Amino acid sequence: MAHEHKLEIFRGLWKFKSNTQKIWGVLAFLCVVTAVEVVLGILKPEILTDTYFLGMKLLNWIFIILTLVKAYYIAWDFMHLRDEKSSLRRAIVWTPIFLVLYLVFILLFEADYVYNVYKDGFVAWNF
Repeated sequence: MAHEHKLEIFRGLWKFKSNTQKIWGVLAFLCVVTAVEVVLGILKPEILTDTYFLGMKLLNWIFIILTLVKAYYIAWDFMHLRDEKSSLRRAIVWTPIFLVLYLVFILLFEADYVYNVYKDGFVAWNF
């Protein structure tokens, strides 16, 4: 039994007439986000590379956030999570987000420890 998929994105702000138009609209959104990532990666603005937040450059945080936005939106529209029950959506979306945040925390904590070990001179910078 088939049912119609919702033909809007951004909570109804952008509406389409067919599934084909919606696919192109979502593709355009994902291309814009990717283009922003590429431009920031090429230009590397000093304000973003010199500013640190929680032990990591602000530019890296922007990359992580934009990547999570793309992953969420791909799952939301192309995997049709929008049409599922809210409990399933939460289980699928929030679990990886918490796992990614935990991984980022662990990586930052361990990288800071390794940096301090090298900085304090316990191991020489010989590589």
